[in-house]
Amino acid sequence: MMQAIELLLKDEAATIQLGEDLALALKAGDCLALSGDLGAGKSTLARAFLRAMADDDQLEVPSPTFTLVQSYDLRIPVSHFDLYRLADVSELDELGLDEALSDGICLVEWPENALAALPKTRLTATFSHIGDGRRVVISGDAVALARIERSLAIRSFLSDRGHGQARRRHLSGDASARAYERIVVNGRAAMILMDSARHKPGPILQDGKYYQQLAHLAEDVIPFVAIASDIREKGFCAPRVYENDLGAGILLIENLGSEGILDPDGQPVPQRYLESVRVLAHLHAQPVTRDIPLSDTLIHHIPGFDRTAMKIETSLLIDWYLPWKRGEKASNAERTEYFTVWDTLIDLLAASEKKLLLRDFHSPNIIWRDERSGFDRVGIIDFQDAMIGPTAYDVASITQDARVTITPDLCEQMLSLYCSERHALGIFNEATFRRDWHLMSAQRNCKLVGIWVRLMQRDGKPFYMKHMPRTFSYLETALRHEALAPLRDWCIKAGIL
Repeated sequence: MMQAIELLLKDEAATIQLGEDLALALKAGDCLALSGDLGAGKSTLARAFLRAMADDDQLEVPSPTFTLVQSYDLRIPVSHFDLYRLADVSELDELGLDEALSDGICLVEWPENALAALPKTRLTATFSHIGDGRRVVISGDAVALARIERSLAIRSFLSDRGHGQARRRHLSGDASARAYERIVVNGRAAMILMDSARHKPGPILQDGKYYQQLAHLAEDVIPFVAIASDIREKGFCAPRVYENDLGAGILLIENLGSEGILDPDGQPVPQRYLESVRVLAHLHAQPVTRDIPLSDTLIHHIPGFDRTAMKIETSLLIDWYLPWKRGEKASNAERTEYFTVWDTLIDLLAASEKKLLLRDFHSPNIIWRDERSGFDRVGIIDFQDAMIGPTAYDVASITQDARVTITPDLCEQMLSLYCSERHALGIFNEATFRRDWHLMSAQRNCKLVGIWVRLMQRDGKPFYMKHMPRTFSYLETALRHEALAPLRDWCIKAGIL
């Protein structure tokens, strides 16, 4: 079991701050027992936790002393229990503790009155008076404690850089382990904190390497800092990095805004997509900078989107999607044929144009800045996995947005704009590019259909499966090009099409 966390809280403000920090650490299924004498700070912490979770400093938080439980429908549902007047442990069943934990967080004051009924994996925060302040010892489940340690480390990062009183609020998470916070410091514009601890190695897949290495994906925040600098130097809009702890994987960066390229109903705004594609065309016309210095001793080398990376990504279709679709794994013969097809397709890319690929250039990662002009209107916020490879990949990424349906008409408008911009900027082989667009679309969507299943089955994130029909539709579009006929034939034989 992980060692308990001991904290000294000098005043009520420190207790409130701890509640806010815990709101960024706990997740659905966590039970936090708050133990201590009357006036020790339990209710203060619970109130701060709830207000932070709601992002509402004025949220009414009545004491549940008489009702025994008060529930809140927040970003993560929270149930606040006060068991001081609990007559019998069996009452907890009626109060719905287990149901509350199934999809939310439970805060439990006076847990001593029902210890036998509380989850064994609970966290316990024990408060005691010490002078004018409080001592809090947090113990319990090691996995949850590690999350709390991480949140407290972020608070220390901010404090060490003069932002100890900063207000932290959850901003977003994504399909990776990264998380983002909105940081508000009095007297300056809100900033973004990126929480991206170094990637933990996975199972060895081939050549003594795990998936992250084979796919050349970022394992720390160094690529983000380097690529942000490179993009900005080339005249495009990426966040400034204000503060960093490269070893811990914590960055404090510029907030480019909150408006995206979708309308309030979640549908594409054609003008914004077209302007994003224009930016992409001009970025792809720039010379490649493979080695980006961050200091005298630290240089980031941008990896190539090579055969190994392309094939390990396409393996997600045969390793995850196909078994889910058919109910049985691919045979050895099917696997051999599938990867032989991909080797042949990748050979076609040998003479294709290769420039900086942002790799995830689509709606979740583009900020629209209407008050700006030129390239500064399009904020690029996700590029830590950038590589050097066929430029058609980025164009496929936005013209077949994985998170929103792009109509064939809008797709063709974007493709035509991209090609016209590239022709105006220099020598550009449109026929080869359009073939590569189909090839890169197929590669990307073979990856995505596998990712959606993996997120559901391995990571417990089933909501990504809603993108499956769209992704498969995009894949079918990609397979219409004559160069993709071998892959289309394989999919038909495998029962995928």
